[in-house]
Amino acid sequence: MTQQYHLVGLMSGTSGDGLDIAYCQFNRSDEWSFKIQEAETIPFPAKLEKQLLNSHQLPSLELSLLDVEFGKWMGEATKNFVSKHQIKVQAIASHGHTVFHQPQKGLSLQIGNGWAMHVASGLPVINDFRMLDVQFGGQGAPLVPIGDKLLFQDFDYCINLGGIANISMEVSAQREAFDICPFNLLMNHYAKTVGMPYDRDGKLAKSGKIIPGILEKLNAHIYYKIKGAKSLGREDLDGFFEILDENEAIDPIDKLRTIIEHTVLQIKNTIPEGQGNLLLTGGGAFNTFFVDELKIGLGNRITIPEADPTLINFKEALIFAFLGVLRIRNEINCLASVTGANSDSCGGMVFGTIKDGI
Repeated sequence: MTQQYHLVGLMSGTSGDGLDIAYCQFNRSDEWSFKIQEAETIPFPAKLEKQLLNSHQLPSLELSLLDVEFGKWMGEATKNFVSKHQIKVQAIASHGHTVFHQPQKGLSLQIGNGWAMHVASGLPVINDFRMLDVQFGGQGAPLVPIGDKLLFQDFDYCINLGGIANISMEVSAQREAFDICPFNLLMNHYAKTVGMPYDRDGKLAKSGKIIPGILEKLNAHIYYKIKGAKSLGREDLDGFFEILDENEAIDPIDKLRTIIEHTVLQIKNTIPEGQGNLLLTGGGAFNTFFVDELKIGLGNRITIPEADPTLINFKEALIFAFLGVLRIRNEINCLASVTGANSDSCGGMVFGTIKDGI
């Protein structure tokens, strides 16, 4: 008997450019299958965007108020989305916006208050997917690999190119995943210094030149010496910016080109020797110059098929909806083999009552 679920997944990435909303259908028979039925990105209002980007610097009261404000805004955005598309939803599964990610201290904080979202949307909400794993001694990240494992079995490697590039893969019949390196958090920063919100198609980077000294220092960053489960937060970027900004005379366009080369090399170092196929998603997958450079760097041994644009844009929102489904079913949605925790777990706080069907 096939079991069916309909959830909305919400993703606010570290790049801070907007809220991804995906209405997804999941079917469970012998294996899982899915369909993204409706999806769109809602830009943040200018004031909210600025608050989110600076949230890690806010005093405690202001951060608490932003937590509630952001939850309410996401709830209202979802309510409008549901009304616009005339859909029926069992629950919202929300990643929230990461403010602090310091698992070594037992902390990973994503704001977007669940009660505020529940009341504003009129729908049950599942959020706070990371903290249980952190208390089990894990990184609380990445969370997407369980979705890669169960929904994208046809791919040997899944890489998401968001604010931070991360990878998920099977190694010796066990799922492994980790953050590779910063990507759009660096790329967008330097694109903005020349008046562009981002480097569309990588045209700016393509016109620049690699700075060997900076590239060497980036590749020697201490993060790349860590083995096993590891993850990056916004607060880890200072060291990368210090390297990139140590010489103010260097053209930002040359920095963009150097970041491209750095990312290609780190991905190449991450993927084991051998043949395979790679699913590339996230905003960076539309950076055609980067993708061309990555194909050259990986050579013929790795195939990168062209993915559907909807999947590229909304894969993470899709998988957070799926994490919500697994939470409803009380099944594992966080893998210790990925996070380094003491055990697998089923994370997520529930606000409201979730119905079995709709």
